[in-house]
Amino acid sequence: MAFDRRAFLKTTVAGPLALAAEAQVRGPAPTFFPGFVTQKIQTSGATIHTLRGGSGPPLLLVHGYPQTHVEWHKIAPRLAEKFTVVMADLRGYGDSSKPPDGENHVNYSKRAMALDLVEVMRALGFQRFAVVGHDRGGRVTWRLAVEHPDVVTKAVILDIVPSPYTRVTRQFATEYFHWFFLIQPAPFPETMIGNSAEYYLRSRFQRQGAATNVFTPEAVAEYMRCFNDPATIHATCEDYRAGATIDLEHAAEDGSRKVVCPLLVLWGERGTVGRLEPVMDLWREKAVNVTGKSLPAGHFLPEEVPDETLSALLGFLS
Repeated sequence: MAFDRRAFLKTTVAGPLALAAEAQVRGPAPTFFPGFVTQKIQTSGATIHTLRGGSGPPLLLVHGYPQTHVEWHKIAPRLAEKFTVVMADLRGYGDSSKPPDGENHVNYSKRAMALDLVEVMRALGFQRFAVVGHDRGGRVTWRLAVEHPDVVTKAVILDIVPSPYTRVTRQFATEYFHWFFLIQPAPFPETMIGNSAEYYLRSRFQRQGAATNVFTPEAVAEYMRCFNDPATIHATCEDYRAGATIDLEHAAEDGSRKVVCPLLVLWGERGTVGRLEPVMDLWREKAVNVTGKSLPAGHFLPEEVPDETLSALLGFLS
């Protein structure tokens, strides 16, 4: 039987919170990005919340889980000195819409998310652009670069490796337990997370070598505002369910196709990716022209080591 998200929102243990979240009018994010313009853009499959600022060549920044565009608040204003920076909340996240799941989680596939971003940038007048993606946003960036090679000028992927389900070890499964938790059928993970969304969210920031004091209280409060919505919890579970199903099918369709634009890969030396995976070997199998290095951080590079991340981005993108 198909999962009824509306029914879940009304019956989940979150109770009154669910009803309030369903009715609330979402407000603008705090002023992390002075001078940036906020705009909601309708794509063929979702309504995407965006921010735009700066001048120069177009640069798209794509966040990871369980965050929003706010994860770029330490570096986006400085990037805007050289680029026209666009930030977007992925469908299902932040203040973007939460489409129905679709058959086999298709509406949360990285293919669907990548198409959103192409359409967002086109609506803003950019036919070609550079893109930086972290975590889930990195997976969207990979799909974007493979399936829309005429659109992406340069790509940067932060702290992921391709096709991780094919290299599961005991240590990987221990540190990435949420990958296997979130893909369980609804509403099991939704209900468990909804019992204490704040506790769960904060636990995500205490993983993979991250120092907890690198996350500003204002940013965490903004992540919490968005994550308190049961519809967001469900949609982000769908993101992971897609990652374990239809995304694998789409990746298998690539065949010999690789990322052809210049690709930079960055990862945290204290994170799981840096400790467990031969990062560059894996990406050389998926890209024609790839360079990369580790940074002295855990998983959340833009917030843990913003100066080092910015320096690496400027060196590559400029």
